[in-house]
Amino acid sequence: MAFRPLTARAPAVLLREAKPLKAILGHAQRLEHLQRLLESQLQPAAREHCRVAKWREGELSLVVTDGHWATRLRYQQKRLQRQLQLFDEFANLTRIKFSVRPPIIQHRAVGHTMDLSSSAAETIQSTADGISDPGLRAALERLAAHAKGKA
Repeated sequence: MAFRPLTARAPAVLLREAKPLKAILGHAQRLEHLQRLLESQLQPAAREHCRVAKWREGELSLVVTDGHWATRLRYQQKRLQRQLQLFDEFANLTRIKFSVRPPIIQHRAVGHTMDLSSSAAETIQSTADGISDPGLRAALERLAAHAKGKA
């Protein structure tokens, strides 16, 4: 008896037909729609710091990136609740709950970030000139080379 793998199907077909995936996709699309409605009522600066986490039985749970934004949004909670209740999706909104959860991925500086002054490079190079160990000397020369091209 030989193993015959299932024929490959396009991801879009799987998302539409497979029941568990279809349910997950539907839930994600619903949350994205609620997120767009929320963002339409938030100040532009707050939009990137606030995400819809859950909407169930009249309670909207929002995840905020830090305590600063959570405090600012709590001060605006009543206004935000009134404005969201005007949408059919939030007609039975009774409570907004804020949770602080810092982003998992920290944004890092893009590109080369090592800054080395030319005087520091000269000092490192002069130190490397006096080192007899070839590995250490090569490492110090590489480090000193980071300042090359600076005037």
